[in-house]
Amino acid sequence: MKIKPSSAKLKEKAGKFNPLRAFFSKPIKETSGESGFSLIEVSVAMSIFLIAILGVFISFAFAVSYNAGNSSRAQALALLQQKVEQMRSAKFTPTVTDSSLAGGTKPADVVTAPDNNKYRIQVVVNNDPLGEGKTETTTRFKEVSVTVSLERPTPGWQAAVPATVILRRVRGN
Repeated sequence: MKIKPSSAKLKEKAGKFNPLRAFFSKPIKETSGESGFSLIEVSVAMSIFLIAILGVFISFAFAVSYNAGNSSRAQALALLQQKVEQMRSAKFTPTVTDSSLAGGTKPADVVTAPDNNKYRIQVVVNNDPLGEGKTETTTRFKEVSVTVSLERPTPGWQAAVPATVILRRVRGN
């Protein structure tokens, strides 16, 4: 038997059909009154969100500072390597000793690097590292200490960490 669209049974079945019933086992109660979040709940949620965002911003500030310190340290190490290579290339033979290898503490050089930071390079040459009482002319062994540090370090960990290399030279032929 065909049901006509204007049939009373069709209208009755259509009135009982609830599409949400297919998804929920219990019928949905209709509530009367207002629903939503109170001002206190929103305030507490915003406070928690702001504390989390503040932690993220502090982490970013720390990362920027740490990276700037690493950049300064890399520049200091490049200057240190350059100075060490100069000291290694100086002559130290029985007949000729370069003036840069004369014993004692050398005057500090202040160098401006490409990152516009100023670095202090300190060289100390020890003519008698073994304590044998050798003089400038009789020593066959020298110890050269090269230290590079920031002239005006920024606050943080890089202020306390100068880069130092100790190199030993033996008189050549």
